[in-house]
Amino acid sequence: MKTRAITGFFFVLVMLASVLLGQYTFTVFFLLLSLLCLDEFYRLTKTDAVKPQRFSGILLGIAIFIPTSLHFLFNTDWAYLLVTAPLLTLVFLGELYRTSKTPFHNIGYTLLGIMFAVVPFEFFYSMAFISGEYNFHLPLGFMLLLWASDTGAYLFGVKLGKTKLFERHSPKKTWEGLGGGLFTSLLVAFILSTFYTEIEPVHWAVASLIIVVFGTFGDLTESMLKRSLNAKDSGSLLPGHGGLLDRFDGLLLAAPLVFVYLYFVLRF
Repeated sequence: MKTRAITGFFFVLVMLASVLLGQYTFTVFFLLLSLLCLDEFYRLTKTDAVKPQRFSGILLGIAIFIPTSLHFLFNTDWAYLLVTAPLLTLVFLGELYRTSKTPFHNIGYTLLGIMFAVVPFEFFYSMAFISGEYNFHLPLGFMLLLWASDTGAYLFGVKLGKTKLFERHSPKKTWEGLGGGLFTSLLVAFILSTFYTEIEPVHWAVASLIIVVFGTFGDLTESMLKRSLNAKDSGSLLPGHGGLLDRFDGLLLAAPLVFVYLYFVLRF
């Protein structure tokens, strides 16, 4: 428990620093974080029968993230994303020169890693630039709402949890915990709306609802992945917490949906 608490404390400090220290720190940190999550996904899914292409996958992840960040930071053309085309082809061609008996399993997991571990961070990163210039309020708000949801779900689940939410994939999750997570997240959303007024309180509340619901689904999805691979944790990088994907599973499905919602709220 002590190790978990210490790791959690420094994890929060690093996450807050990555957002508050400006757009360049934010960019470098989340580029590295997305690539570490991708590499963790490839290590997790690698078996005797399935061997994702780590090198090609990481190159493809970089080719997706960097053009996006260059566009936001320096207003470059989106055309730089076209570099993903030859790299995507490389994933298929590379399998021709491997001796695997399951080449399309390898290709599938290589590309799934991009969708699972890079694209969600792309949406989260882009959240900071929705207004046209760097603004840490929205990504910071997202993280605070997600943490509030996780904390509320844990506390209410421990004290009141009786009705299983989705026992097949996560035996400890309960409907009472989900309700508690929604309560604490909405409370934090109200507090945020008094400080960060670029969006109306109702939109903070909707963002909170999306994060609670789809953050839970993201957690369940990552649990489903680990169970299918007979793995307890996605990795061991964070002592007491498991791997990076274990800590960011709530972001995987929620970040793209929150971005889309806020994009239409602020642009139209």
